[in-house]
Amino acid sequence: MAQCRRLAVATVFAVVAAALVSPARAEPIRGSGSTFAFPIIAAWSDGFLRDRADGGDFVNNEAGVDYEPVGSLGGIMRLGQPEIDFAASDAPLPAAETSKRGLAQFPIVLGGIAPVVNLDGIGPDPLKLTGGVIADIYLGRIERWNHPAIQAINPGLALPDLAIGVVHRSDGSGSTLTWTRFLSRASADWRQQVGADTLVAWPRGAGARGSTGMIEAVQRTKGAIGYAEFGQVRRSGLAFARVQNHAGAFVTPGPEAFAATARAVRWDAGQDFHADLGEVDAPGAYPLTAATFVLMHKRDRSEGRTLRTLYFLTYALDKGSKEAAALGYVPLPEDVVAAVKDYWRASLPGGAGL
Repeated sequence: MAQCRRLAVATVFAVVAAALVSPARAEPIRGSGSTFAFPIIAAWSDGFLRDRADGGDFVNNEAGVDYEPVGSLGGIMRLGQPEIDFAASDAPLPAAETSKRGLAQFPIVLGGIAPVVNLDGIGPDPLKLTGGVIADIYLGRIERWNHPAIQAINPGLALPDLAIGVVHRSDGSGSTLTWTRFLSRASADWRQQVGADTLVAWPRGAGARGSTGMIEAVQRTKGAIGYAEFGQVRRSGLAFARVQNHAGAFVTPGPEAFAATARAVRWDAGQDFHADLGEVDAPGAYPLTAATFVLMHKRDRSEGRTLRTLYFLTYALDKGSKEAAALGYVPLPEDVVAAVKDYWRASLPGGAGL
């Protein structure tokens, strides 16, 4: 009996000792939101872990980033959950709203929305579309690809007598906000009947969740049209259209056009960087350029959790440019990066020590 008691005590001591010397399970940085930015956030998470393994100079975080691509609106809503460290949104909040909610907001990467189509024999560059024509397609006024209004701006293309299958996002999306703002500027009827928001009452079409769902729906439907982040569209192999900008020029979506648009934006830290890149009126501007913004709590997260998130975002801004470019995004201009870091120091707990 005494031997059994000694064995039991020894076992307890062994378990306690193992617990004391075993490292605590690393907790991931948790984020949610934009499907537009999901590919680059995933790439940055992998790069961040590799950087740590190579002896990077930030706090170690073996668990990386646990990011849920639930759409911009969903990300902002989930930021209220205590376990979420940041939201990513392509629909920035006005400064009055971020102030009311106690949130910091700043851009992290640039990109663009491309009109994506499933048409045989149409390459990525030849097809041209105006905002007015796209609005009429989504309103149901233009139902076939050989409609005179489409043919008039594509005189060299043999457009098929094929029904247009409209696809739109069914979840709250910054991509939808960018898309519907563009249509509202181009079409008074769209502006009055539908308007611009992350969620709208679509006049027609099939809904799809997320950028991946959008692309898959267009791939399944011959004659379909949709809208999604440029890099994901390019990797899908589907055709995308050139779009007419405010100056009347047809601009091909791509990093050069997105960067040219971003250079013309006034990024105001005093307004939490709120900006509408679709408003840029410059000859080479692409009217469906977008930025992904990160939103973080100023007060409701510990300094340690905030710093872990900022270390990851510092990696993204300082070392993630190649990953962004490879996926079809555009890194922030250097002066904007500097302004974002100054904003962190002034706005976020622990930011002054960066």
